Amino acid sequence: RFSPLDPATSMGMLGMSMMHAPPLPDTDRAYRPRNPYATHASFPTQPLAAAETAALYEKLPMDTLLYIFYFQQGTQSQYFAARQLKRLSWRFHKKYSTWFQRHEEPKITTEEYEEGTYLYFDYSAEWCQCIKSDFIFQYSY
Repeated sequence: RFSPLDPATSMGMLGMSMMHAPPLPDTDRAYRPRNPYATHASFPTQPLAAAETAALYEKLPMDTLLYIFYFQQGTQSQYFAARQLKRLSWRFHKKYSTWFQRHEEPKITTEEYEEGTYLYFDYSAEWCQCIKSDFIFQYSY
């Protein structure tokens, strides 16, 4: 049976829960300049409107999409780049923070993982595509 708490206890519990609330959703995406220094008046102060549309990202080469994904973190551009990479059959592996693509059909496929040969993008050392044989791609990541 539920017994009501006194108002002070309720407010204390509410305050504690608010300290652990998740951040605001990504819908609040006001432009914040990356370089807040004064520039010449002829220099643009807002990003190009074309850069804010998904259509542009469909035309970009893969290297550019990967650059945007890794170096424009937390922006709408990163979202559009990731969306286009997924359309190109790349999958992001959260454990390795790396994009993978099937090189051939997997040898083993289960509900938890698939095993096979994959292309992956090495962004930290070589900035190139590499082949990984007998890799287990776990879906949970």
